[in-house]
Amino acid sequence: MDVENVSIADLWHRVTGTQPDPPWWLVALVGLVALASVVHGPTWRMARNTVTIAHEGGHALVALLTGRKLDGIKLHSDTSGVTVSRGKPHGPGMIFTAMAGYVTPPLLGLLFALLLEDGRITLMLWFTLALLAAMLIMIRNAYGALSVIVTGAMVFAVSWLGSATVQAGFAYLAAWFLLLAGTRPVIELQRMRARHMAPSSDADQLHHLTGVPGLAWVGLFAATALLALLAGGALLIPDVSLPDLPTPPGFGGVG
Repeated sequence: MDVENVSIADLWHRVTGTQPDPPWWLVALVGLVALASVVHGPTWRMARNTVTIAHEGGHALVALLTGRKLDGIKLHSDTSGVTVSRGKPHGPGMIFTAMAGYVTPPLLGLLFALLLEDGRITLMLWFTLALLAAMLIMIRNAYGALSVIVTGAMVFAVSWLGSATVQAGFAYLAAWFLLLAGTRPVIELQRMRARHMAPSSDADQLHHLTGVPGLAWVGLFAATALLALLAGGALLIPDVSLPDLPTPPGFGGVG
């Protein structure tokens, strides 16, 4: 598309229109790449930053939806993050805000899978850009701003300059990654809790807010991630049709 001559109508049609399904091998390939990035330690330490962006974005969004005042978000180079909001230190708003972090990445992956199953590849990419732009406004440290800007620049470059195959591969990779990555932070959370290294984790904050044991909240986070993976995976896995086999001689219909 000619960037200089593109109209609002053309842009709207490009963003909201549908795209053809990618070949099954591409969906399978990027799924394996996403799985490897979650399982392989060094790769995970880099890719985990994407999960942190979604995690803190979930806290921020729910804080706003429940009427809390959002002070800001910070992302750190060790892939940790913090979202600060003001309001009642107890009650449903605080509970839902604390609960949102670990469930957001897999649920976002499920939303992406729904869009991709409907052929909305470009819409999914531009929806991601809108989320990143909204989050950038609330970032309060340099590393966090850089992380969001770099992530957004990658998504924009793929959505605007990439071929249909590149866009599809990137979009399916993002969806697979968020779905597959949903469980690993929960496992890491429980390991740290077992070693008494995370006394102020989301699960422990929820314990103080509700009286429900922290382990039960970890179980909820894990169940959400697993259910999202099952549902999203079912949407993303391509339907591979086997070729029709020739009928052997002598097996025809009875005349």
